[in-house]
Amino acid sequence: MVVSREETQIKLDRRNEIAGRHKPKQTYTMADRIEECAADSPDRIFLYYGDRRYTYAEVNAKANQYARALQKLGLQCGDACAMAVENRPEFFFILWAMAKLGVTASLINTNITGKALAHCLSITSAKAAVVGEECLVHFDCPEVRGSLPLWRLGDAEKPASEALRAMCGADVDALAAGQPADNLDKAVRVGVVGETPFIHIYTSGTTGLPKAVLNSHMRVLTTGDVMQVTTATGKDDVFYCFLPLYHGAALMSLTSTALSARAALVLRRKFSLREFWADVRKYRITFAQYVGEICRYLLNQPETPEDRNHTLRKVMGAGLSAEVWDRFVNRFGIEQVYEGWGATESNGNIQNVDNFKGSIGRIPYWEKTNIRLVRYDVETESHPKDENGHMILCQPGEIGEIVAFIVNHPDIGGGRFEGYTSPEATEKKILRNVFVEGDSYFSSGDLARYDDEGYFYFVDRIGDTFRWKSENVSTSEVADAFANYPGLEILTIYGVTVPDHEGRAGMASVVMAPGRDFDPKVFYDMAAANLPGYAVPYFVRVSPQADMTSTFKLRRVDLQRQGYDPKKFSDPLWVRDDKARNYVPYSESALAALGMKPFVAP
Repeated sequence: MVVSREETQIKLDRRNEIAGRHKPKQTYTMADRIEECAADSPDRIFLYYGDRRYTYAEVNAKANQYARALQKLGLQCGDACAMAVENRPEFFFILWAMAKLGVTASLINTNITGKALAHCLSITSAKAAVVGEECLVHFDCPEVRGSLPLWRLGDAEKPASEALRAMCGADVDALAAGQPADNLDKAVRVGVVGETPFIHIYTSGTTGLPKAVLNSHMRVLTTGDVMQVTTATGKDDVFYCFLPLYHGAALMSLTSTALSARAALVLRRKFSLREFWADVRKYRITFAQYVGEICRYLLNQPETPEDRNHTLRKVMGAGLSAEVWDRFVNRFGIEQVYEGWGATESNGNIQNVDNFKGSIGRIPYWEKTNIRLVRYDVETESHPKDENGHMILCQPGEIGEIVAFIVNHPDIGGGRFEGYTSPEATEKKILRNVFVEGDSYFSSGDLARYDDEGYFYFVDRIGDTFRWKSENVSTSEVADAFANYPGLEILTIYGVTVPDHEGRAGMASVVMAPGRDFDPKVFYDMAAANLPGYAVPYFVRVSPQADMTSTFKLRRVDLQRQGYDPKKFSDPLWVRDDKARNYVPYSESALAALGMKPFVAP
C-alpha cells in the first residue's frame, strides 16, 4: 500500500535528525562507543559465537588487553595497520584495540593473496598486519613475503603450520595475556576526531584491483545510529552476522546498528544454508542481513511445517527483487524488509522505510535530499547535457545514474564524500559543474528509475547494462523475469560480443539448486512471456556453481571473456531457437540459424 509522501518524510526526517548529531570535529569515536556500551550495559551479551559468549564488558576488556599488546609492538596514534581475520570474536578485539590507540584498521579480504593482497597492503601504507592463523597461507607468497611485519593471531579452529607461524614476528595473543583490562588513557588517541579514518574498507575489485575506502568514526557511528532508529531495534533484539566483517554491509550497517541498540550479535564465519534457520531458532535471532542471492537460496530449500516457527521478523539488505521479496515474506512470515541503496563510499543513500515491495526507497521531496537522478546514455557512456552544458534530471520512468551532492563544510558530516586513500581514485568519482558552475556530485555508477510516487527501483550497474539491436538491456531486469523459475539458485545475465554484430547479445549463466535440472523449454517460455524479444538471452550456460565474491557479487567480467565458446568451459551450453520456441544444445548450425558466427574473444 502506498502511504502519503508526508508519512514517509516524517520517518526520513527522523533519520536526518539522528545523522546530524555526529560532527567532523567531535571527540566521541568508535572507541568511546564500545566503552560507553560496556559502562551502561556491562552484563548484556554482545557476542554469540558457537558456544562462546561475551558481554559488552568482556569485549571491551579484551580490546583493552589487545590494545596494550599492539602498543608494545609499536603501533601508535595515526598509524594504519592491516588486519586479516575471519568472522570470529577476535576480529572485534583487534578492531577496537586499534580504535583505542587511534590506529586506522585496514580490513583485508580474507580470501585474497598475491598481487591483489600486496596492492591492498601498500595503498594504505600499513605499518604491519595482524593476521589470523586461518589467513597466514595467503601471506606466504612472493609478492607479500617480507614486505611488512606480520603479527599472528591464534585460531584454535584453523591452526596454521609451524612453517607459516614462523613468518610472524610476534604472537599477539601471548602479548595480550595478562595485560591490564581497564580502559586506556584517552590521551593515547588525542587528536582523533569524528572525521578521522576508523577503518579502510576495500572495494570488491570485481573489475580490477581494489581501492581502499576511507570510513571515519563519524560515518560508522552515524550509520549505526540512523539504522537503529529506522529499524526500531533495541536491547532485546538479536542480530545475525554471517557476511564477512571486512565488508561494509556487515560492519558498518549491521554491527554498528547492534551497538547503537545495545543488542546481541550472533557471529558466524560464513553463511551456511544448512544452519541458517537452526541458528535463528537456537539464538532467537530477530534481525538479519541479506545480500545478493541469499533469500533465493533459502527459498529453494524444501518447504517444511517449521517455516514460520522462528523469531526472525526483520531483514535488511539490497538486491531483493519484488517477486523473491513476496515469496520470502509470505513463506517465512517476515514482517519488515529494509531494502536500500548505498555504497561503502557513497555520500548519500536511499532507504525503503515503508516496506514497499520491490523498491530501494522513496524520495518524497527532492529539496530534502542530496540525491539526484540524471540521464545517462549507455551507448556513448556519457551524460547528455542541456544547452548550458549541464546534466539533465530524469523524469518518472526514465533510467539514469544516481548521483549525490557533495557537502563540503567543516561542521557538517552528512553529505561528505570521504573518498579513497588514492586522491586520483577519489577525483574519478566526482562529477563537477553538474547543474551549476562549481558544484560537485558523487558518481555512484548505479542506474535506477523512480515512479510517480517517488519510489526508486534499482536497474543496473553502469557497464552491466548492454546494447543489442539499438535497445538497452538491463541485466537486473532480465534476471527479475526468471524470479519464479523452478529450482533456480543463481542467475547471472550479461552481454557477449558476436562477430559482425553491433552491441552485445544476452547470455545467461544458470546454477540450479541441488537435485534440480535445467528445463530449457520452461526457461524459454518464461523469457518470452516476460521480456521483449531483444532482451531474451540468446545463450544459456548451465554451471555447477557460480563464480562469486565472498559478498555474493557475481564476476560477470570473467563470464563475458569466455563468451559462448564451448572450448573455454565444460558446462552445458544452450542456444536460443525461436522457431522451436525452445533452447537447443550448442552447435554451429544452431548459431547459423540465428545468423551468428562462433565466438571470438574481443
